[in-house]
This record gives sequence, C-alpha cells and structure tokens, in this order.
Amino acid sequence: MLTFVGLGLYDERSITVEGREALRDAEQVFAEFYTSKLAGTTVEDLETSHDISIEVRDRAGVEQDPDPILDSAETRPTVFLVAGDPMVSTTHTDLRLRAHERGIETRIVHGTTAQAAAGSLTGLQNYRFGKATTVPFAYRDRPVPKSVVETIEANRERGLHTLCYLDIKAAEDRYMSADIAAERLAPEFDGLGVVVARAGSPDPLVVADRLSALAEGEFGDPLHLLVLPGDLHHLEREALEALADAPPELL
Repeated sequence: MLTFVGLGLYDERSITVEGREALRDAEQVFAEFYTSKLAGTTVEDLETSHDISIEVRDRAGVEQDPDPILDSAETRPTVFLVAGDPMVSTTHTDLRLRAHERGIETRIVHGTTAQAAAGSLTGLQNYRFGKATTVPFAYRDRPVPKSVVETIEANRERGLHTLCYLDIKAAEDRYMSADIAAERLAPEFDGLGVVVARAGSPDPLVVADRLSALAEGEFGDPLHLLVLPGDLHHLEREALEALADAPPELL
C-alpha cells in the first residue's frame, strides 16, 4: 500500500488526524520538499513529532528513480509525504500511476492547499479564480515568460482572479518573495495585487496595493503567494479593504 499524505501548509501540526494515523501505521516513510515545503518546521521536527524516520527524496529521486518507493509499497505500508495536498503536483500523479502499473494499492489523505488558503485569507471567492500560474526567478534579466502573461490576461478577460505561485529553488534554499514577484509583474500589470505570506501559520500576512508599491514592500519569512484580482464582487471589495488594507481607489 502506498499512501500519499498531505502535510498541510505550515508546520508539523498542520497534518490532519487521518494523516497522523497513516503515519502511525506506516513501516516506511518518504517525503519530497522540492515542490513546496513547510516553512514552520524541519524534517527533524516532523520525525520527532510523529515518531517516524523520513527518507527525503529529491526531484530525480521521485521522478527518475521511484523504485525504492514502489518496492517498499509492494511489501509494507508506505507513506509518501508532501507539503499541502499530495496531488496538486503532476509528479505525484505520475508516481501514483507507476504504482498502479505494478498492482500497488494507493490511497490519498488530503491536506489543505495554498489556493484554498489564498481565498480564505483574502476574502476572494474561490469560484472566481481562473487558471493559476507560477512566477519564475529571472534568468539573465529576461522578462516574465509569455505563458505567465497570457494566463493572467486570459483570466482578466473573463473577470477572474489569478493565483500566482512563486518560484522555489529547493536545492539552493531559495524561495521567491512577493516583492520580487510584484516587481517582475508590474511592467505588465501595474494594478491591484494581494500578497499572502505564511498561510497556515499563526501570523499570516495579507496586504493589498498596486504592484509597483508591493514591489517596495517587505513581507517577512516565506512562503509567499501573489494574487492578481479580476472583477470584484462587492463583498470581495469590502474584504480586501478590511482584511488587506487595500487602497479604496484601486477597488
């Protein structure tokens, strides 16, 4: 049995009760933190809190060499841990399909996601979000990729909000901050943006302003998200003004 367990958003306490039970029953536990991470804890704290030993796999160890995970799951209860929800990343779907090809039973224990938190913390309505995108780190001073711009423009044409995930370089311990993302996007879309920092933590931060103003801000420790709102319902306008100190002239 291979059980995919979502750890939630912030620390060792963010896991669900069902997820804790899966860890209690597991004989082998793997994890990856290259698609995201729990900013409020460490692997050592996870191991201590849940009384487990975790083998952390890098991207190549999951995508190109999954056999150790699958071999374990063929003979004993095995858990694969992921920050957030296990199936948000396509690499995890690939691992699940490989398990099915080998006749290994799989199960998913869901965790809350950054997308759900973004709507909850900002007051923006979940069904009014369009396709999400990821803002990458700059490469040789190149502008934001055309695919990112096209996604935001397509959502705006439909009046939908855009959730921007921010680039992670896990091997380098680099996590893009919202001010850098705002700076990258401002030349294309210098309108209202909403920063969500440390979702799931005891002290999440939500700040709304023009992108060029957010580019001058400091929003503290990772992880950060950036939302570009589309058309706003009157309750969304009220929420952004009350919960994110949005300038009324931008709403």
